[in-house]
Amino acid sequence: MDISEIVSTQFTEFDIGAPLSKVAGAFENQELDAVVVTDGDEYRGVVSRRQLASSSNQPSAKVGSRVQHVPTVDRTEDVREVARLMIGSNAKTLPVLDKDRVVGVVTADAVLEAVSPFLDAVTVDDAYTTKLISVSPMTTMGKALNTLREGRIAHLPVIDNDELVGILSLYDVIEFTTRGGNKSQGGSSDEFSGRGGFGERDGTSDRMLDLPVRNLMSDVAATVQRDTPLDAVVETMFDQEISSLVVTDSETDEPVGIITKTDVIEALTWEQEERRPVQVFGLKLLDEMDYDDVSALIDSVTSKYGEMNVIKASIELHEHKEQSRGVPLVLARIRLVTDRGYFTAKGEGYGATHALRLAANAVERQLLKGKTYGQSKKHPDTEEQEQLYGWWLGA
Repeated sequence: MDISEIVSTQFTEFDIGAPLSKVAGAFENQELDAVVVTDGDEYRGVVSRRQLASSSNQPSAKVGSRVQHVPTVDRTEDVREVARLMIGSNAKTLPVLDKDRVVGVVTADAVLEAVSPFLDAVTVDDAYTTKLISVSPMTTMGKALNTLREGRIAHLPVIDNDELVGILSLYDVIEFTTRGGNKSQGGSSDEFSGRGGFGERDGTSDRMLDLPVRNLMSDVAATVQRDTPLDAVVETMFDQEISSLVVTDSETDEPVGIITKTDVIEALTWEQEERRPVQVFGLKLLDEMDYDDVSALIDSVTSKYGEMNVIKASIELHEHKEQSRGVPLVLARIRLVTDRGYFTAKGEGYGATHALRLAANAVERQLLKGKTYGQSKKHPDTEEQEQLYGWWLGA
């Protein structure tokens, strides 16, 4: 199945010199995940909703300073490969290019909608994230923002005495940050459905960071049990216009995890045969190394952390136009999913090999410090993959 039927020619585009405030305003459209950034007719990258909400942005900053380099695809790309590229680059929107010009975008929603009929063979229990990062209703917005950034997540369930009382998402954060102090929160949550009420309190951004999460969270959080098929999960997400469901225990109703659109997309990347744990995007840029060399580098780095199983390693290489003595500047980004946690780092250097080694050194420093950013998932064995995901390969 290719993406020719799900490519959208409707996308939002900004020039690299546009102020970030205009981009923030564009994200008031909650269906928009990312904007395309160009320099004249030349494609430069994207700026995503998550990226904007997770960064400290100066009002005078330009769009070009926040450009994220993500893989590009063409109209005939296989949908499974698109899913792999999305997971590998942590992006939900990929530009579609024709002769180096952006002609459309493919989104995670479009991929999910296309494959939804085939998802009935897989359940929530196979795909959800088992560690639930949450906050309490009285957690300050400042602390919640830090939790979103450090956890590299987009949804924060709000739990009070083991009871799920709401959820805070990046949509709420975008709304919060773009207000910039012009409106303030307060009052009763009954004044507006699903949101804390607008009150009389005015103040600076610092004062707004002291506001409790309960003033901004969505009061209604959707839940799902672990035996629910993923096609029903996707249907609920689309029907309720949400991108995550809190997973609850079937007997106690206690929150035990979360499943997001990203989790479902990742399920599409699993292969029937035993997959190689190292995925490299931009391998052709490595003139001094091949795939086996990259795998050996990852093994060398992770072996210094003791007993650790690498579930997945994603390496992304992106070439800039800047050169030194004919050698291009390259950005290398490494993401490791292990049984000890999630690690990520990047390096930039002249030549892909140099950049990759710098990124590997940065990851190694994190491993030695035991600095993790999330909870890894158990990687099923080959037999489980064949049983669960044969439907996808057959399709």
